Amino acid sequence: MRIAGLAAALFLFATPLGAADDPCAVPEYITKVEGALPQTAKAIKSGNLNVLIFGTRSSTLPGTEGAKNAYPARFEAALKAKLPKANVSVTLEIALAKLTTDMATQLKELVALRKPTLVLWQTGIFDAMKNVDQDQFRAALDEGIAAVKAAGGDVILINQQYSPRTESMINIPAYAEVMRSAAREADVPLFDRLSAMKYWSEQGTFDFTAHGADKGKLAERVHECFGKLLVDLIVDTAKPTKTGFSRQ
Repeated sequence: MRIAGLAAALFLFATPLGAADDPCAVPEYITKVEGALPQTAKAIKSGNLNVLIFGTRSSTLPGTEGAKNAYPARFEAALKAKLPKANVSVTLEIALAKLTTDMATQLKELVALRKPTLVLWQTGIFDAMKNVDQDQFRAALDEGIAAVKAAGGDVILINQQYSPRTESMINIPAYAEVMRSAAREADVPLFDRLSAMKYWSEQGTFDFTAHGADKGKLAERVHECFGKLLVDLIVDTAKPTKTGFSRQ
């Protein structure tokens, strides 16, 4: 009985709260982040939040319904629901097949022009695919983060996607670790998309080997989860508990 009780306790500890009802649920070790969002907290308090999502093709979905089903649109809707009294603006900028070095250069121009409060910077996949020198990759991350901060904004790094097909072919974990280190040392949050997707795969929540129409439906569901988890990250980090924030 004592062994059974211990096993049950361990299961509950490892299972995220609400996992039975929420396919987006992931354990706390994935959702708990370091880093601060001071400018975002101020913007929420003032009632005006300007978010720039700067990513690669994986920030989009194909088809006529792709734009409204991809995580940027899902994120915007969820963020507005969480901050009903704030004026929330979300814009998307896509850099196709660009290395982080090139994205950092473009990011400097974007933040200087648009002055976003918060930048969600999704990068790293092409660096891993091209086996870019990891010190060069790190320097580009530092450059981009510094540019956002110099322009008066906050930044959240978003790491690579998980794919069981390419797991053994591309050294994604090494580049993800570089991103984690860069985020930690710059005191900015990291949205661990890679670990979330791997967890869903291992738990059987989502089948990332799906093909055809099933693959399209899967992508929509996963992007919905991305949007929700990103909003949760911002809410938990900026802690806008007295600024018109809704817990609903």
